[in-house]
Amino acid sequence: MASRTRFLGLLGLSCLLSSNAFYLPGAAPRNYHIGDKVELFVNALTPMLSGSDNAKLKSLINYDYYNPHFHFCKPPEEPVKQPESLGSILFGDRIFNSPYEINMLQNTSCQSLCTVEVPPPAAHFINSRIREDYALNWLIDGLPAAEMKVDVRTGELFYDMGFNLGNDDGPRREKPAIHNHYEIVLRYHVSSPGNYRVVGVLVWPTSLGGAQDAPLGSCEADPAAPMILSEDAPTTLRYTYRVTWNESDTPWATRWDNYLHIFDPRIHWFSLVNSLVIVVFLCVMVSMILYRSVSRDISRYNAIDLSEDVQEDWGWKLVHGEVFRTPNNPMVLSIMVGNGAQLCTMAGITLIFALLGFLSPSNRGSLATVMMICWTFFGIVGGYVSSRVYASMGGQDRKKNAFLTATLLPTIVFAVVFLLNIFLLSAGSSGAVPFGTMLLIVLLWFGISAPLSSVGAYFGTKHGGIEHPVRVNPIPRQIPPTPKYLRPWAAALLSGILPFGAAFVELYFVLSSLFASRAYYAFGFLALTAIVVALTTATVTILFSYFVLCAEEYRWHWRAFLTGGGSAFWLLAYGLFYWASRLSLDFSGVVLYLGYLLLLVLLDFLVTGTIGFLASYWAIRKLYSAIRID
Repeated sequence: MASRTRFLGLLGLSCLLSSNAFYLPGAAPRNYHIGDKVELFVNALTPMLSGSDNAKLKSLINYDYYNPHFHFCKPPEEPVKQPESLGSILFGDRIFNSPYEINMLQNTSCQSLCTVEVPPPAAHFINSRIREDYALNWLIDGLPAAEMKVDVRTGELFYDMGFNLGNDDGPRREKPAIHNHYEIVLRYHVSSPGNYRVVGVLVWPTSLGGAQDAPLGSCEADPAAPMILSEDAPTTLRYTYRVTWNESDTPWATRWDNYLHIFDPRIHWFSLVNSLVIVVFLCVMVSMILYRSVSRDISRYNAIDLSEDVQEDWGWKLVHGEVFRTPNNPMVLSIMVGNGAQLCTMAGITLIFALLGFLSPSNRGSLATVMMICWTFFGIVGGYVSSRVYASMGGQDRKKNAFLTATLLPTIVFAVVFLLNIFLLSAGSSGAVPFGTMLLIVLLWFGISAPLSSVGAYFGTKHGGIEHPVRVNPIPRQIPPTPKYLRPWAAALLSGILPFGAAFVELYFVLSSLFASRAYYAFGFLALTAIVVALTTATVTILFSYFVLCAEEYRWHWRAFLTGGGSAFWLLAYGLFYWASRLSLDFSGVVLYLGYLLLLVLLDFLVTGTIGFLASYWAIRKLYSAIRID
């Protein structure tokens, strides 16, 4: 679950409908021969949403597969941890080898894996995890083990990744039953004579009760006699499995199609069409307002006879000598814009990589890895934008600006993540980021991102501030009372409705991916939604900035940033609604969820606020450069 924190993931996600586009160019499939060993790796146990529509997620804590409380069978020697990417570790993967013996095209009858003694405390722990709908996660040839299910809306078969630790829905059952037998069905494709490839991994877990120390007989489950762990006395528990190979006509290149199933794609299309209608309507409305009103104003202003002794300004021209006055706290604003520009660039490049097929689902954690790398190397963008904006607003302490741009936001994010990580460690979660990984992130920050940010700040300072089309008056003018709907927080809430409305459907799938271990892969839908949100944010902010100037309120800088970032407040409200409707968490889960949600809201605020500010800056410069100023 720690990976969910790097939600930096949230800023870019979902596919070109064709899962084979995910395969990293140049990646080669693995060919097996008859009798070759096929490794089965085990991953951390994760909470999952059950299939019912009103199901709620009951935990956010991941557990190591070989956690002593579970008493799973171990290899003859100590389990060996498998190498993982940075993104995979951040997303909570903890992959080890296993004692399962599987060979290509060799079916096995009922096999006994091991027999263990489960003491009462461990039984209580396991039963609690079963009630919380925890799932086992296995990997074979890069494919996750899954259960085959049917989409009730379309009737299509798909693979639901992960399978339940046990079940708690038996009739008149006081305690849940643990699954101690696994029917492993492996699907293979013949690539060429004598060469076979794994194209599907299915597991059907069942609960086998009865005498666990008797000679191994049938592995057929008896629904009336499940395996229930006693919380009053030690329980003998035997794990068994059976392997079956089935030939499939699915080629290796499309083997992920069954896993990457889109539930009711009409929802995505409805969301996208709805978003496009919103942005087209908004762009047309803004264009009409600005073109008709501003063109009329400009023509009227420019038609004034300059030989007259008396001229009267009104509306937005009245504040032409104030509009580029230095705002309050220009350094803080420029730092936020710089970091927002860095995040925008990171999200955009990550989406491009995803759309081009460079983020393969078989390469676990590739999305988070690419995001971390992009964030690190685009520090130069953040430093450059921050220094130029700061210089344009008349800032003088440019060294302090460069230092804070490179350190302020990463320090805040790292501090929050570090506190949440301590919380995960205290809860015994395997999702806690190891100390070595935390150190690596700090090294990326200090060793690459911060120096690049300083380089960007140097070039930004060298280029200097943006030249303004009008001069600033030496004495600021008085500001009349502003209408209530144009006050900063009211404008932020009103303006945030449209960008949020363009994305709230996709937001549900993003939150389910981050917190409910659901795969999110519709990068095509997400990329289009991100473009629509950016355009909507820019146009809404320009419109509100024009209204503010017409009200003779020239302090537009902070207002533009708040107006652009208004959707973050609705994101926070939706996150709280998602918590109430889809989550049923204890105190530790609530703390983790709120911590991750606040980080997500902060990053969204910076991204959308930066879009709104830069769009308003561009529009206002165009506006005042089109008129004559006496």
